[in-house]
Amino acid sequence: MHKLVILIEEQEDWGQFETQWPAFLRLAENMPGLVRESTSRVEQRLFGSCFVGQMHELYFNTLAEAESALASPSGMAAGRLLQQISGGRLTIFFADHKQDELENIRKFKPAEENPAE
Repeated sequence: MHKLVILIEEQEDWGQFETQWPAFLRLAENMPGLVRESTSRVEQRLFGSCFVGQMHELYFNTLAEAESALASPSGMAAGRLLQQISGGRLTIFFADHKQDELENIRKFKPAEENPAE
């Protein structure tokens, strides 16, 4: 699975940003090949110099589908709107996404490393 990751830097006026966020979501959710999405608001920065206030992830089955979605009319319109509402204070990239459940991960650990057993 691949995802398009959008890191939105802290905004001076989150209220103004939030009023236009649903319009961005409508455009993004119409991109072809979209499997799922998630939004995360940063509540507490623990370490580092990256001043991200929100992260949005759009999931696709393949990198080719993600690239095609971004180049689609909905993808381009969503990108333009996102640039506008964020003032260009963002970072966007593709990522190869892998995920596993803790129950499955524990199957491959030696018993002495598994305190739950």
